[in-house]
Formats: sequence, C-alpha cells, structure tokens
Amino acid sequence: MENTQINAIPVGEDLLSTPLYPLEDVRLLGTRCRKCNEVMFGRTSSCANCASEEVEEVKLNNYGTLWTYTIIYHCPPGSYRGPKDPFVPFAEGLVELPDGVRVLSVLDCDIDRVKIGMKLKLDCHELYKNEQGQSVIAWKFKAV
Repeated sequence: MENTQINAIPVGEDLLSTPLYPLEDVRLLGTRCRKCNEVMFGRTSSCANCASEEVEEVKLNNYGTLWTYTIIYHCPPGSYRGPKDPFVPFAEGLVELPDGVRVLSVLDCDIDRVKIGMKLKLDCHELYKNEQGQSVIAWKFKAV
C-alpha cells in the first residue's frame, strides 16, 4: 500500500468511498431505502423519508446537472481552506445527480460561465494537509 493511502482522510465522515486513492475512483456515498427507494446523500442508519431502518449504502453517480448556484465574492469566515491571499471568488451550487439527490458543492469552472442546467462531473481532490500531515480529501464538480 502506498504511503499516501495511509495518510489520507475524507473531509467528512460517511461521505466518500474508500480507499481514497486513486482519487479518480473515489465516489460520493449515499444511502438507499429498501422500503421506499429514497436516496440520501451520506451514509445513514434510517430513511429520512419513511424512517425505515432497511437501508443500504450506495455509490452515487459521478455526473450531475447544476440545479441552482451562488457566487461567493468574499472570503468565508472560520476554517475556510481555499485561497485567501488574494481571495479568489468561486461558485457553489446544488448539483442534482441521476440518483435523485442534490449535493452542495464547490463548482470548479469560470464563474462567468456558470449556468443552471450545465453538466458537471465529480472531481475528488486533496483540499489541504492537516496538522498530522494527512491529506484531507474533498470533492467539487467540474464543468463537462
């Protein structure tokens, strides 16, 4: 096993498939209810729609469509890990996946070209290295 595999963690629990390398193989995780077929983002122990505990983990589709978005023109407060000096404005949007779920994501494209309905593809990447030297893996969606 390559050292980078051992030293990588997801940006949030139960959101990304493992192993985290190669990054091209990492997928967003979801939960599908076996009772009502509802799909939710992230792994959960029960269905948000019908409260059934008959759920299963699924890997979500890598492609989606931009449902809505906003442009972030000012540096977010707190633990923002993107470029700060100088701050680079970016787009953030809800990406609708064919699985029936919408995922909030940074959009990796020219902010002047963002438009509702554009086709997007998942891109997992190293967001930063934490104090322990681990690569923190996150996602964004790129224009297709």
